[in-house]
Amino acid sequence: MNTQIQSALEWRYATKGFDPSKKVSQEDLDTLLDAVRLSPSSLGLQPWKILVISDTQVREKLKAAAWNQAQVTDASQVIVFAARKNLSESYVDSYLKIVAETRGQEVEDTQGYRQMIMGSVMGRSDESLFQWNARQVYIALGILLETAALMKIDACPMEGFDAKQFDTILGLDETDYTSIVIAPVGYRSSEDKYSSVPKVRFSKEQIMKFV
Repeated sequence: MNTQIQSALEWRYATKGFDPSKKVSQEDLDTLLDAVRLSPSSLGLQPWKILVISDTQVREKLKAAAWNQAQVTDASQVIVFAARKNLSESYVDSYLKIVAETRGQEVEDTQGYRQMIMGSVMGRSDESLFQWNARQVYIALGILLETAALMKIDACPMEGFDAKQFDTILGLDETDYTSIVIAPVGYRSSEDKYSSVPKVRFSKEQIMKFV
């Protein structure tokens, strides 16, 4: 395994105690967010909204909706990953417009791709579409976690929060998006006991099969 990648992944852990005095620089934050923006998604549809929360008053409210977990207020920023509740034709068309602009095409040139997308997603129920979108969000989360580890920025993926309360606090409840998972980012506290315990993982033989 690439030693740089292995070292970074051995170093990272779900940070419980952040040092509130240490902030992620704007440059490093931009790098993290660019990595998230470049995340893959099925059919390239990127059915997510990424919210970056720095405001201390907002984070106090979010902390209360996350059962008072200190990471929400002690980290440098909290990154909220929200998924689309649906995939409408208008959303697909807005994506294909960007495809055409980026690749120097006419929108009409994307109609074959549009038919493939519509055939893939429009036969699904709303619940099926939402669950599919939510799974895409975790791909973006994974990209964030590995990029942060390579940059020696700590992060803590968290599902322990009330999504409905988060949506209300963040103004998502009147939109096509809902909170799925969050990741406070920053730098570990020297007092976080979890930073020095050995990482526990099953062996390759236990979790992998080669055919």
